[in-house]
Amino acid sequence: MAARSRSMRTPSVPLQVPLLVAWPLLLLLAGAGGCHGALLKAHFYRHSCPAAEAVVRDIVLARVAADPAALPAKLLRLFFHDCFVRGCDASVLIDSTSGNTAEKDAAPNTSLGGFDVIDTAKAVLEAVCPGTVSCADILALAARDAVSFQFGRELWDVQLGRRDGVASRASEALANIPSPSANFTALEARFAAKGLDVKDLVILSGAHTIGVGHCNAFAGRLSSGSGGGDPTLNAAYASQLRARCGPSPSSNNATAVPLDPGSAARFDAHYFVNLKLGRGLFASDAALLTDRRAAGMIHRLTRQGYFLQEFKNAVRKMGRVGVLTGDQGEVRRNCRAVN
Repeated sequence: MAARSRSMRTPSVPLQVPLLVAWPLLLLLAGAGGCHGALLKAHFYRHSCPAAEAVVRDIVLARVAADPAALPAKLLRLFFHDCFVRGCDASVLIDSTSGNTAEKDAAPNTSLGGFDVIDTAKAVLEAVCPGTVSCADILALAARDAVSFQFGRELWDVQLGRRDGVASRASEALANIPSPSANFTALEARFAAKGLDVKDLVILSGAHTIGVGHCNAFAGRLSSGSGGGDPTLNAAYASQLRARCGPSPSSNNATAVPLDPGSAARFDAHYFVNLKLGRGLFASDAALLTDRRAAGMIHRLTRQGYFLQEFKNAVRKMGRVGVLTGDQGEVRRNCRAVN
């Protein structure tokens, strides 16, 4: 069943934690108590923290309005990387300690961003509804709201009731997050381990319609093979990438290029158009064309309406991966540390 589409207003409240002053009535509206229930559901905080979704939305929209080209991709990627390690439990937000290297400091996660947005939303919600709204739910909402900004409406509905995990290990990030250099077999295995199928893999790869990639993440495509590069990479595009990345792309982790050239700041179906033209940036993008099942889906996904509908279904499915509910886990007071 299609979810109801709700308009999204751009907030007029300046974004700082003093944003608390913009919510004086929330203290009156907020109910007591924490999370209850064993399953995710719509409007989970209707009684315990009625303004929770609005608080997150207003904070995210204010921040995205100031950085519309980069922040949606950062928050969507943060959500993806969270869900692929221990499930969608906000373990990616936990800081390392002297005795533990956390997920966020693993090699696949060192370029993640958007943590400060989650911190701001959590600070406001802790003042309004202490110990009620999980960091995992804040992250799920923030990813949806950031991507939806350009459309002025919610692209998908987010069911809530996740609890926060109490562990975060860099080794698990290394073992679970799909690599940008992965072939199709490896990608399929990583997704299947999370209960996601080939269709989910192809559609969620469409998130690469926004964001950037660093030269060292695709350097192998520029220098491998007898012809001096990956023959599946569009020759003109490869020349552009070599010019941007310089003579030593494998050691260049500073230069970033758009994942979806020609439509880098728009969440749209253009990624799949580029893919068909041999202009997928990562080896993992090009790998979608090497599998008959995956390749057969790509043409239809070049249609904007179809892509948005299918992405809605796939990202909602991903958002249910390995969730903690009911009495599992905890509701962190600070998203960066367990209670």
